[in-house]
Amino acid sequence: MVRVIAILTVCWSVTGILSGTVLRASDPSLHDRIDELIEAVADGPFAKRADDAEFLHRVYLDLAGRIPSTTETQDFLNDATTDKRTALIDKLLGGTEFPNRMSDLFDVMLMERLGDNEEWTKYLRKSFAENKHWSQMAREMTSPNAEDEATRGSAFFLSKRLENYGQNPVDYPGLVRDVGRFFLGVDVQCAQCHDHLFVDDYEQVDYQGLYGFLGTTFLRRDVKFPAVAEHLLTKKVDFKSVFVLKEELTGPRLPGGIEIEIPTFDKGAEYLTPPDKKTRFPGVLKFSPLRELAARLPEHASFRRNIANRLWWVMMGRGLVMPLDLHHSDNPATHPELLKLLSDKLAGQDYDMRWFLRELALSETYQRSSELPDDVNSISETSYRVALEKPLSTEQLLGGIVQATWDGKAPTTNDEAATEGESSTNVDALHERFAQAFANPPREPEVGFSPSVKEALFLLNDDVVLSWLEPNESNLVGRLSSMTDSLGIANELYLSVLTRRPSDEERAELEAYLASHKSDRSAAIGRLAWALLASNEFCVNH
Repeated sequence: MVRVIAILTVCWSVTGILSGTVLRASDPSLHDRIDELIEAVADGPFAKRADDAEFLHRVYLDLAGRIPSTTETQDFLNDATTDKRTALIDKLLGGTEFPNRMSDLFDVMLMERLGDNEEWTKYLRKSFAENKHWSQMAREMTSPNAEDEATRGSAFFLSKRLENYGQNPVDYPGLVRDVGRFFLGVDVQCAQCHDHLFVDDYEQVDYQGLYGFLGTTFLRRDVKFPAVAEHLLTKKVDFKSVFVLKEELTGPRLPGGIEIEIPTFDKGAEYLTPPDKKTRFPGVLKFSPLRELAARLPEHASFRRNIANRLWWVMMGRGLVMPLDLHHSDNPATHPELLKLLSDKLAGQDYDMRWFLRELALSETYQRSSELPDDVNSISETSYRVALEKPLSTEQLLGGIVQATWDGKAPTTNDEAATEGESSTNVDALHERFAQAFANPPREPEVGFSPSVKEALFLLNDDVVLSWLEPNESNLVGRLSSMTDSLGIANELYLSVLTRRPSDEERAELEAYLASHKSDRSAAIGRLAWALLASNEFCVNH
């Protein structure tokens, strides 16, 4: 239903989050328009609104990267104020955990487990803590400035892809592909040698035009941090189709865009800062294809569609266009009008991702239950009539298990109790351990749910995880072991692990299990906690 807001005067209001974005009160909110457009094409009933426990579990995972603590859960469930969901969304978006969550998310999205770098991580976390907009981040990643210590870590996106291994040459086709995929939502690698065989929209000139921006880049060796430089570009890229064998030329250009003219300079006048052979400094060019790329990306229509679609996928569990990097006319959005609205609104806010995520979280589409409506056996996931269950990332899973078992303060790996200052360092050390079990191989996008035997064996046998389920005065099992009331144990266990209270049936099962294991009660509680942590319910944002 369209909501009409009658006003007599024009006034302004602040969104309430740290971005400082200002909107007119007369403008319909984006979250209301989202719901209107989803409802307008619905072909059946919608799931009910998620109850407070389901919403709480979901929004903490999405915006903080972990499940809520027992205290946070109880406080929210007992809160009777009508605007508590909005207040919580704003609290999480303005909290200290949000930058870490977004840093983890974008690292996996953009690097696809290619490797880690301290400067890159610092850059991402600082950028999200400052609410740097995506347009600026994209410019910094595609044209990094090694002289700016605050942003130089952004070069890792390019520098990692410019590494060569052994006698293998630098994978420039992979670099071109990844710039197209992550910034424009198009995968043109199969158009390197000819027009794409299966996607009519992707032409060979699209690949070669992107190559024109990237083909002169190389890895700097004169500094220890990630940094790239460019060879002088003096001529257009020449190419020909393996099918047509006709010579063609193009300067740097974005797909569907205008070719950039390559300027000429007198010999010796090509550099703003000339190279230095003694220090191996490569110099700074007057005409930089990377600077041209960075300047043009945020103005391209595909740039806005791509980031809007990816952030929708982050919050809703499915992109309006899937796969995320195959936008083309034969693979239209499930809701074209909605994707255009999202893209235009996000671009209109200069790609303020925090504002955008807030609007998505406020929508009824996001806050819908994942339980099917009564008398409905199935619903197409493209309809968004029911919330989709999203698998937890490696980082969310680790954060969730640490939160559940140790109230967010993991012990050291040698089983000595950690101080609060040590806990975050220890979790960082544990990340590689979890990634080996749960993360996808490098270059494989993490967009779906594909549980494996390796993951199950990890949870069954990993000595660190199992040690967390032994009673300790500081952990969940120790806390539960000190309780005498089995119903109280059930409530505390389910609130701590699944962010909800147990059903009557679940309480009865737990009470019966503990009654039959009086001789090893603490170990039995540990096994119950393990069962919940290993459940499908814990592994998704249900």
